[in-house]
Parts: sequence; C-alpha cells; structure tokens
Amino acid sequence: MSQCKRIAITVGEPAGIGPDLVIMIAQQAYSDELIAICDPELLITRARQLNLPIAIERCTFDTEPTPHIPRTIKVYPVELKRPAVAGELNPDNAAYVVETLRIAAEESLAGRFDAIVTAPVHKGVINEGGIAFTGHTEYFEAITQTPQVVMMLATEGLRVALVTTHLPLSAVSAAITPERLTDVVTVLHTSLKQDFGIADPHILVAGLNPHAGESGHLGHEEQTTIEPTLATLRAQGLKLTGPLPADTLFTPKYLETCDAALTMYHDQGLPVLKYKGFGNAVNITLGMPIIRTSVDHGTALDLAGTGRADAGSLRLAIQYASDMARNKAKSIHERQETH
Repeated sequence: MSQCKRIAITVGEPAGIGPDLVIMIAQQAYSDELIAICDPELLITRARQLNLPIAIERCTFDTEPTPHIPRTIKVYPVELKRPAVAGELNPDNAAYVVETLRIAAEESLAGRFDAIVTAPVHKGVINEGGIAFTGHTEYFEAITQTPQVVMMLATEGLRVALVTTHLPLSAVSAAITPERLTDVVTVLHTSLKQDFGIADPHILVAGLNPHAGESGHLGHEEQTTIEPTLATLRAQGLKLTGPLPADTLFTPKYLETCDAALTMYHDQGLPVLKYKGFGNAVNITLGMPIIRTSVDHGTALDLAGTGRADAGSLRLAIQYASDMARNKAKSIHERQETH
C-alpha cells in the first residue's frame, strides 16, 4: 500500500482561474503526486502572465507515485480546441473541458489515480458548446454508473450534505422519497466511516418545511416521509437526530455533537456552510467508487490571469482528497485482513 498517492487535478474552464490556481499550488511541496489534466501550453502561457516559474513534465503510470516537487507540475496532456484567453469564454473548448473530466474518471476507475480534485467549470459555456451539462456531481454520477451520489461541502468544524442537489425548489418535495432519503443517509453514513475515519457517525437531519412542519401545520413531508424513514434507519443502528428545523439545526447546541448535517435541498444548507467557510471549503462527491473533491467557488473570470485569485480552497481540496484516499486505503486493508 503506497503511502504516496497519485492525485489528478482537472484544471477546469481554461479561461477561468483554474489554471492560475494549479500554477499557484504547484509552487509548494506536497507529499503526494499531483497530475494536472489539461493542455500543457495553457499552463505555460498562464504562468508567464502570472510571472511564476513552472516546469512541465509528462505524467507516467509506469512507476510508483512520487511527492510533488515545487515549481513543477506533471501533466496528462489534453489539447485545447482553441487557444484560451484569460477571462474570455469560448464554447469551442467545451468538449475539451468535458474530456478532462472523462479522463480523470476513467483513469480513476482503472485504479491509476487515487483521487480527483476538480477546479471550477462554467456550466453555461459547456451547454453553449452543445453538451448537456448540469454539473460535476451529476457528470461523475453518470460516468461511474453510481445509483446514488451525495453532494457534501465541508469546512473547518462543519460538514453539510444534501438530499437533493441542482433541482428547482418546486421539484424538491416530490424528490424526497423514502427510497432516496434512505440511500442518501446510507451513503453519507458509510462515507463518514470509510473516507473520514469516524467510527460511529452522528448525523443531524433537517426537516423540509419551516419549523420542521410544525406537527403537520406547515407541511406534511416530515410526518409522512422523513421521520418514518429516519426511524427505520435508527432501528438499523444509525445515529440520527431529526428532523430538526433548519433555522435551529445550525447552532452550537446541535453542531458540537454531530459529524455532519443533512439538509433537504441546495439552498437550505449551503448558505450556512459558505457563510462560515467560503474560500476555505471543499465540495465532495460521496458514494462513488472513486474519490472526488472540488473547490467551493466558480471560475472568477474577472480574476483570471491577474494573480489575485486565492488558491486556499484548491489547497484544501487536495488535502481532503489525500486524507480520504488514505482513509479509504486503510479501510480496504483492514477489511482484507479481517477476511
């Protein structure tokens, strides 16, 4: 079991800050091998704009991974369709962006990467380029053929997972079924144990409606779906508290005793998480056979090429990916020894 892990970084939208962030983090040492999946000329050009040194080395899978050397970057080359200009979106490069994600996923499934870290993409320009694209989470869910993935964001002292992700609010209630809630809680519980090394996870679960439905006076989903499902899961040994009103769940009284909070929809939990840790948080996709973490921000086209981008979230995403890869390897090793 190699101590040094091989971490893939998809550089994301070539006109955005993804290339800047990769060049910035490449200036320091890491205990794992970092491989950028992108057009090497993109990094060379952007490094000149940022006035930062970078040496490009083509990656190879023929040898064991080695720790990252400062001011270098190993690259899995993918050619841009059109040269990228910082801050200027070009739909012609949409297929290039999606291709970098495909390579990362398939090489990870083949065991050649221990984890994937994704820099931000621009969903709008990918769709303008003729490729239907909802987001990283849904893309990796499809390509890995995972029945149920869970989106979780994490920052210091808080992890927030979602039952539904990129749905209009009008569609959320119908999407919260006993089956979906059971699958999401199970994935979250398993990942907290396997990927985060928590022996007996405690999960707080939010209600859907104000005041968690106020005993049915402000909505029925808590009584008909959420509470019965949680009761079934508790009977199986899971440590779950809820459904709790979302406006009081995120208070020290509850958070100091839990390992993660589970909310019903995107804007119920993520505003709290991003208020607490924006720029120092990580987006994590749980439940897949591969590890994927990401930055918590967008492409920031106005900052691309200026040197004013903050690489904090990418550094943290790399750290989470590294820790999760080690916890997963340890968990697999322990299971093998048991059998």
